[in-house]
Amino acid sequence: MTYEVHRKQFLFLSWVYLIKAGNKPPPATPGKPKKATTFQEFESTTSDAWDVGDDDDELLAMAAQNLNIEVVMETANKDRVEEGDMTSPEVSLASQSSPYTDGRLVKSHSEAPIGSPKEELRKLSWSGIPRQVRPITWKLLSGYLPANAERRESVLQRKRQEYFGFIQQYYDSRNDEHHQDTYRQIHIDIPRMNPESLVLQPKVTEIFERILFIWAIRHPASGYVQGINDLVTPFFVVFVFEYIEEEVENFDVSSLQEEALRNIEADSFWCMSKLLDGIQDNYTFAQPGIQRKVKVLEELVSRIDESVHRHMQHYEVEYLQFAFRWMNNLLMRELPLRCTIRLWDTYQAEPEGFSHFHLYVCAAFLVRWRKEILEEKDFQGLMILLQNLPTMHWGNEEVSVLLAEAYRLKFAFADAPNHYKR
Repeated sequence: MTYEVHRKQFLFLSWVYLIKAGNKPPPATPGKPKKATTFQEFESTTSDAWDVGDDDDELLAMAAQNLNIEVVMETANKDRVEEGDMTSPEVSLASQSSPYTDGRLVKSHSEAPIGSPKEELRKLSWSGIPRQVRPITWKLLSGYLPANAERRESVLQRKRQEYFGFIQQYYDSRNDEHHQDTYRQIHIDIPRMNPESLVLQPKVTEIFERILFIWAIRHPASGYVQGINDLVTPFFVVFVFEYIEEEVENFDVSSLQEEALRNIEADSFWCMSKLLDGIQDNYTFAQPGIQRKVKVLEELVSRIDESVHRHMQHYEVEYLQFAFRWMNNLLMRELPLRCTIRLWDTYQAEPEGFSHFHLYVCAAFLVRWRKEILEEKDFQGLMILLQNLPTMHWGNEEVSVLLAEAYRLKFAFADAPNHYKR
């Protein structure tokens, strides 16, 4: 790992530590402190999930200014990028093309005014979040966690109590005629999830069943759809990280204290709900969101790599036959869990990461296998390849290169619909 990556992680940890501790750096000039918003006023303006409030903005901005964080790093290929060559896939971990590491956008906070606090956190998170601070950072980026330490416990307590109020009110109805099909499908789908060593633990199965059932009955426009179940796992695993140091897959979750398990369950529910708010048309009747995204993916690939596109056309491979799952499960069935978690660092940092940016990640992911695709000479061979891509040994480096290429594609094609057309 390069010096710059170590330095960035140190700055990230230091800054989020200030947020976590609730320590406000002293103001540059003395003055009357800002009047705090009352909890009652705050509560009246919130719903299931919320954005950071004004007083949080002040806290985050002051913390970032105090550290004088350089949000972006000088890239090893800065000269090449500045000349316009962004096509090379040979990108090091310290020099990823992203909104914040593109050589053309590099600036130091000593030279430019600080942006909004949430934007600063996104910039730091885009290239990956250290495990130690990933739980709190994901909660901040999702808009679930208030950064202000003075009100955080009250808000979290209220949201967690609200979730378990839903459990008390609705969960017994899972065996009612109106809901039993939903619960039965959830019960069938959970054992099929990965990693089996985690989800097959009875305690974890119970937690996932409750989360998915409560979400389904509170969102009747879509209800439960296969694919939603996979979206619980990354949140659950990351929030378990708050309580353990070992890998979750090999850990007996039932050994955690009951209070910790309740907190993990409620936090996973609310953060998953926030994610699904942005992509719910993926799961409504006929799943129109996925249908549209697969169509745009096809048009995009036809412009990015015409050879791959024509090759699949020649052997009558339809994009829906493989890319439907990519959209439905956000590539979770194509990548190891560790890679999904790293991918979601960026998705939560990227505006519309789980919807719009995911499209470009899928395009980059498909073209990544162009050599293997072009070597297959029949429909069956292509489908076997596309449904079983060899990513078992992928890690952070492969995901970082994938994200760099996806950002390059977004930079070239986003908001330019004519680029999709011949």
